[in-house]
Amino acid sequence: MNAPVLVTGGTGTLGSLVVPLLRGAGHEVRLLTRGSRPAPEGLAHVRADLRTGEGIDPALEGVGTVLHLAGGPKGDDVATRNLVAAAERAGVGHLLLISVVAADRVPLGYFRAKLGAERAVQESAVPWTVLRAAQFHDLALTAVRALAKAPLVPVPGLRWESVDARDVAERLAALASGGPAGRVADLAGPEVLPMADLLRTYLEARGVRRPTVPLRIPGAAGRAYRAGENLAGPDADRGTRTWAAFLAEHLGAVSSGR
Repeated sequence: MNAPVLVTGGTGTLGSLVVPLLRGAGHEVRLLTRGSRPAPEGLAHVRADLRTGEGIDPALEGVGTVLHLAGGPKGDDVATRNLVAAAERAGVGHLLLISVVAADRVPLGYFRAKLGAERAVQESAVPWTVLRAAQFHDLALTAVRALAKAPLVPVPGLRWESVDARDVAERLAALASGGPAGRVADLAGPEVLPMADLLRTYLEARGVRRPTVPLRIPGAAGRAYRAGENLAGPDADRGTRTWAAFLAEHLGAVSSGR
């Protein structure tokens, strides 16, 4: 029997899509969570705190592959270092990390933490794979929904190539079933869209009219976004599900304000 696959962040937006794919491919899956929320039926559930390291060693006992999907606005580098150290002690054979496109190019704390997480994995003794993905359509929806609440809608001067989380989940499941591959090609959405277009299609979907005003992002981050440093570039792989298709699927949630 194959060794279990441990998934951190297995109940999140991405994890909840990856886990069924892993199970469908015949993997035994174990979820690592920090809270006490019960795991979905048929799944082993272990509790550990990646930020402090508490409980990680027993969670990794007998594990062959780790999919590190857990993340947050800060602290990903610290959590990943703790996970990597435990994976080394446990003799894990493959550690697969999800990171973000342009982790080394956008001067914001979230990107720096992701880059630190990548380095922790790459410098470890555990065989590894790192996949950088663009921001999800889900995040784009959250962003435009928040911006559109203003009577005068601010439009940040940046472009996004958001990707459907299902496309990312499918790539991760395939990578988990293979061997360690190092840094693989970035995965981004099928199109690059200015934030103005993301907002326009959202407002049209809601049947709402709002005046807009350009918003200049200040500082080094603004310069990076205006230069397109956040974009994956021509060598990236591309998902197939567009922003418009994603938005159409979510029209009910959008129109009801949920």
